[in-house]
Amino acid sequence: MDLSSLNQMFLAFLLLIPIVLIARTVVAGTKYSPILIIVVFGLLMGFLLEKSGVAAPGLPDFTIVGLMSRVTVVVLIVTFFVGGQELNKILIKKHLEIDDLVIQSQDEILLGTKRTQLYFIIRSFFILMAVQGAYAMIMGYADDDPLAKVYPILTYLGVIGTVIIIDPAATIKNKPLYILKGLIEMVAILGLLVLSKGISFGIRNVIPLPQIFFAMLLSATCGFIFVKWHFGPTMRSLLFAGIPLVLAANFLVGGSRMLYAFTIDNMAKVMGYGFFGQLLWMFGGILLLIMIGKANHVRNLAPGMAGSLSHSGLTGACTAEDLGEEAAARAPIMINIPFFGHIFVFTILAYSAARGSLLVLPGALVVLLGVILTFISLLRLRKAEGNEVKEINGLMLFCFGWQLTAVFGSFLLLHFSGLEIWNASMATSSAISHFGLFAAVQGDMFGHGTAQLIPFIFAMPFLVHPVVFGMFGKAMKNNGVMPVKPVIVFVILGLIGSLLSLFLF
Repeated sequence: MDLSSLNQMFLAFLLLIPIVLIARTVVAGTKYSPILIIVVFGLLMGFLLEKSGVAAPGLPDFTIVGLMSRVTVVVLIVTFFVGGQELNKILIKKHLEIDDLVIQSQDEILLGTKRTQLYFIIRSFFILMAVQGAYAMIMGYADDDPLAKVYPILTYLGVIGTVIIIDPAATIKNKPLYILKGLIEMVAILGLLVLSKGISFGIRNVIPLPQIFFAMLLSATCGFIFVKWHFGPTMRSLLFAGIPLVLAANFLVGGSRMLYAFTIDNMAKVMGYGFFGQLLWMFGGILLLIMIGKANHVRNLAPGMAGSLSHSGLTGACTAEDLGEEAAARAPIMINIPFFGHIFVFTILAYSAARGSLLVLPGALVVLLGVILTFISLLRLRKAEGNEVKEINGLMLFCFGWQLTAVFGSFLLLHFSGLEIWNASMATSSAISHFGLFAAVQGDMFGHGTAQLIPFIFAMPFLVHPVVFGMFGKAMKNNGVMPVKPVIVFVILGLIGSLLSLFLF
């Protein structure tokens, strides 16, 4: 490993870890999620790097930052696994709980970050580097990949880091077993990555489904089977800090493309819809849950919207327990359920991408199905009256229905506004912060340079997240109940802004 590559690793560490830590510091003592601040600091740092001449758009010279921005599937595999476990518990009617195999140190080593949490964040960096490095070596890489010669040493350093970076102040019952569990989890994640990519590659001539689709199915199935698996350090770290780190890397890359993106045709429409669509679909779903489902509590609203929109920001906030333990327990279930709807999503979109335009009739039928399922789910939630099992069952159906409605409702709106399918994919992904669609676009499912642009396009609607997390923060302060009038205002603003963006730009 040459000195420049080693410098890149330290540079990525010094850029990404402080963004996550400062985000936690800013929201310390409040009910707000640090994801909100990661957006601002990530975009700003990326913009400053490009504007000052230190880096080119896309940060091509920041190779480890680029690597960290491409590991979305890795962190989602962990979330899907937990979701599979929770689905099993629901079927056997076991009470939902988060198993505390390790007692974390409660000492606050940095403002807003406890000692064990700091170890989770740092270890996540090395886990992601090790898994992605090993994956690149197994699956192959381009000859012009700047990291081509250093993947072995990146993997080695990553594995070493994950083994030794364990909080000695945490109470661990069996330390050798705990370390072994972490290594087993890394190997399992790597195996799921390779297998899902192999399946996607094998059937590409029949239907070009992206890797994320099969990763979801395989990981959720493994979680369902290994329901008694107690998390080792790998899964614990990635659940807590995986999504924040991946988002920080993507926002750095996205911020560096900020000026360039505004020069591209139709970007005003894409970004306008991404911004106002976030208000429309997020608060539209919340309003339905409140007004019709009578489910106005964070334990329902947070995991319900995280799952129904496959929403990266809320997913990260829930899994990190920023919105309470009930939301943390329910979120993995809700995130998994709508991904079964991706049989529709990725099948129709794969064929649409291949032909260069949306399959309108199948898309419309999916929207109709989504609306029907959403209505039924809201009636079930209305009758739940606080019963945990009934609430969860109603939320599962809501997540499935609203996901279909939001994804294909967006694509239909964008199609009739005259936007091309590849631009529509970026607009839809950003309008609902959809992590799965983001991963598919990042994997170049739609071509036309979308894989390079998506980090910035995906980041832009996160500027709405002061509103999103602000409302959830108010709800947390109000015993979990969200104020209704502001939600109605945001829905109206989102609807007006989305229509103006689509049909006036």
